[in-house]
Amino acid sequence: MESRVKLRSGHREKSEEFVVIGLGRFGSSVATTLFDYGFNVLAVDTDMQAVQRLSTKLPHVLQLDATDIDALRQAGVDAFDTGVVCIGTDFESNLLATVLLQRLGVEQVIAKARTMLQKEILERVGADEVVLPEHEAGVRLGRRLAAGHFIDYLEISGDVGVVELVAPPSLWGKTLADCNLRQRYGLTVIAVRR
Repeated sequence: MESRVKLRSGHREKSEEFVVIGLGRFGSSVATTLFDYGFNVLAVDTDMQAVQRLSTKLPHVLQLDATDIDALRQAGVDAFDTGVVCIGTDFESNLLATVLLQRLGVEQVIAKARTMLQKEILERVGADEVVLPEHEAGVRLGRRLAAGHFIDYLEISGDVGVVELVAPPSLWGKTLADCNLRQRYGLTVIAVRR
């Protein structure tokens, strides 16, 4: 590649740009979702079939080896705000790409792990955030199934989350003040849908 990738400008005070490395199901979903929300995205994979498949949905998709710092630098990855490393089948490549993004000065590096041990290793080498998609989806489903009134649950941090639920019959016909949810359960209602 002869020059850096030129991305469309955003409509924000700070134009945040993302590089997504690894275009399997998870990486492709991350890249297309970010693009759909109007962010600038460069999607990267070593597999030409993955690159071709995603090039119909994104304007900036490159085939390159994310374990080669010179290839990353030539693609202009050092100018990106956030890097998301989603290489799922080769942990060594996932680890190297994470370290190289940091070395190139990418402000925030998020990495995908498949196991808790991989998560620990990625955190130790300095990944700003490590996600375990299958684990997190399983926990979410388990919480939803365990709580019969829960419609959905989104964890914000270890002990804070947002829950969408159907109010139990014991609360029907009462005002929020009468329910005293904050005092009784430590809950804060952020929206009510009737």
